[in-house]
Parts: sequence; structure tokens; C-alpha cells
Amino acid sequence: MRRPEARHLVLMAKAPRIGRAKRRLARRIGAVAAWAFYRRTLFAVARRLRDPRWTCWLAVTPDVSGLTSRQWPARWWIVAQGGGDLGARMLRPMRLLPPGPVVVVGSDIPDIRPDHIAAAFMALGENDWVFGSAVDGGYWLVGAKRRPRLFDPFRNARWSSEHALADTLANLPDGTTVGFVETLGDVD
Repeated sequence: MRRPEARHLVLMAKAPRIGRAKRRLARRIGAVAAWAFYRRTLFAVARRLRDPRWTCWLAVTPDVSGLTSRQWPARWWIVAQGGGDLGARMLRPMRLLPPGPVVVVGSDIPDIRPDHIAAAFMALGENDWVFGSAVDGGYWLVGAKRRPRLFDPFRNARWSSEHALADTLANLPDGTTVGFVETLGDVD
């Protein structure tokens, strides 16, 4: 009997430093308040999503100081996001992690729950890709089966816009099956 492949959850995270994360939010509420919000949300989301049903990976930036920092949530495997735009940084763990389906989410989704992640992995049982639409036209979750091969659906996506999901879906090859999970809001 074949052993089931591991499931991988990747939580994208910026180092919670004043002025480095949630800059658009900081313009509205101030740098310290935005930092406090992001730090609370990052740790709350990481705590909530930690689950034995999947391997938990924290994809961090900046790479060098992020990998050596002790400021991250406990009991998550730490990997560097690397350079490039958001698409390149999401694709990197999809290419580098051990075999098995991968689901990538942001750390700025206050309403995310483990059942959202479980639903995404369930959707990958029948689909090549899965998305969680965001209320702004983007997406808060993307997942890939990664078999028989993985390709880049993120090229030329207009990030931080209402076009991000449509651009990504347009890049998927003909015949690709796509599933969707619940629509949630993220905090830019």
C-alpha cells in the first residue's frame, strides 16, 4: 500500500517590524498601530492554523534576518521567501518543498480557520489548483497538487489589484481543473 503524500501549508510572513509590514494600513492608522495589528494577526493565525493534518511552513522575509530571527511563531518550519514579486515568492515553496499538495496563505487574514485549509486540501483531491477568492478581486489562498508537474500561473499578474485572481486563472493551461473555497477578506 502506498503511503499518502504529506500536505504542506505555507504561511507567508514579513518580519513584524515597524514600517516594514502593512504600509498601506499604516498610512491610515499609523505605523505603530499597523505593526501591532500585523504582529497580533500573524501570531493568532499561526496558532490557529497549526494542525497535525499538515506540515506547517512559515515563508519569511527578509531572507537572511528572517531565517535567524527568534521572533516567529513556535513550531513552524522556517523557509526564506526569496526575491521577486509576490508570484515568485509564492511559487518558490511550491517548487522546493517535499512531495505532496501545497496550500499557500497570507498571514493577514484574520478570519482564516483550519477548516478553510482542510477544505482547500480536499479540493486538491479533485483539482489541480485551488483558490480562495478575496473580496477585493484577489485571492487569500492558492494551492497546487503539483502533479504531474508544476508550472507558473503567477506571471504578469497585477498584484494588489482587483485583477490578481483573473490574471492568475488566465495563465492556467487548458484542461487545468480548478476548485474554490470560501471568499474571505485580507487586510492590505
